[in-house]
Amino acid sequence: MFVYLNALFVGLLLIANILGVKLFSVGEFILPAAVIVYVVTYLITDVIGELYGKEAARKTVQAGFITQVVALIFIFIAIQLPAAPVFESQAQFEEILGGSFRVILASLLSYLASQNLDVSIFHRLKAKHGEQKLWLRNNLSTMTSQLIDTTIFITIAFWGTVPTGVLLGMIATQYVAKLLIALIDTPIAYLLVKIGKKSLSKEA
Repeated sequence: MFVYLNALFVGLLLIANILGVKLFSVGEFILPAAVIVYVVTYLITDVIGELYGKEAARKTVQAGFITQVVALIFIFIAIQLPAAPVFESQAQFEEILGGSFRVILASLLSYLASQNLDVSIFHRLKAKHGEQKLWLRNNLSTMTSQLIDTTIFITIAFWGTVPTGVLLGMIATQYVAKLLIALIDTPIAYLLVKIGKKSLSKEA
């Protein structure tokens, strides 16, 4: 199960970096499309940490960072390659992936700060409560780290592209959205941990 969780984690990170270019609105609230994907990565590291320990969660975070750096390099190379005469979408290609390039840079910085904070808080709480209160460490670690992540990511990714008022509104609304998702994903965390423990017991 560890391999599948890691693969899902890395895949969601890359998808989030691409989706982050698009902004969508819910009423008066403006959010990057990545919000529907990225917050799930915190659920995955919590599940990995619960099942396999702090060191395994740290390695997952490191693997995600390396993957994003590699993606950044290949996106840059792809943009610089000379377009074939029959390829008439170079401008759109650069606009989308160029935006993704900036989003990945923002994601890398916010990622390092928030994901490591998430792992630290989660395991401090686990050391205190043992196997009990998964709901508390799942929510508290995610809610705290997401504040750091959201502030850093939105500021770097969209500074200068939207008015300051909109930027601050995006930070606030995205954070609220992530809080709601964090609350919703708690039952999923319990389910995944239950499945993981059964898988570990069979392997033992």
